[in-house]
Amino acid sequence: MRLIRREFLIAAGAVAVAGPALAQQPRAPAEGTEYRLVKPPQPTEAGDGKVEVVEFFWYGCPHCNTLEPILKDWVKRLPADVVFRKVHVPFAVVAHQQLFYTLQALGKAEALNERVFAAIHEQRQRLDKPEDMADFAAKNGVDRKLFLDTYNSFGVRTRMQRATQLAAGYRIEGVPAFGVNGKYLTAPSMVGSNAGALRMVELLVEREKKGG
Repeated sequence: MRLIRREFLIAAGAVAVAGPALAQQPRAPAEGTEYRLVKPPQPTEAGDGKVEVVEFFWYGCPHCNTLEPILKDWVKRLPADVVFRKVHVPFAVVAHQQLFYTLQALGKAEALNERVFAAIHEQRQRLDKPEDMADFAAKNGVDRKLFLDTYNSFGVRTRMQRATQLAAGYRIEGVPAFGVNGKYLTAPSMVGSNAGALRMVELLVEREKKGG
């Protein structure tokens, strides 16, 4: 009987030691509340062996504006096997989507995104007409005629169409939102904060690296 009691105490002690360690393990993301599955899975552009992260956004969205500087720093720290890209949705002011893909086609989107947000949200410029956008572009070092020619190009309209199709495939109803490898969707509105959403993206990326 004493031996049995001694073994029980040893076992109880092991549980007491293991308990806190187990409590420190990160909990699994909550499907349906913190993220949802994308059905059917959507195509990605990351290439073999890499995980794609997509930010769905709209220039006119105040929440996207708040997120932008935080996101920019976060993207700089992504590992080489994670590919990030922005997808502008066709919400409200469709011309904003055309503005983004024009700047992207000109290789200026990454450099000017924050300036576009600032123009709309701080300087109260609508940037919803081609002429106003061309003026903005010219003030930021882009040839005005080149901007307008690109704005009206078939290539830009094709990029817009693909972006709209991807947003529909992910069933985007609000922004900002994040797609992970065509399989998962999360957002600050689902998690409760910008930082929480980025952490959720990291957890979903790790899940993908381990095989989904």
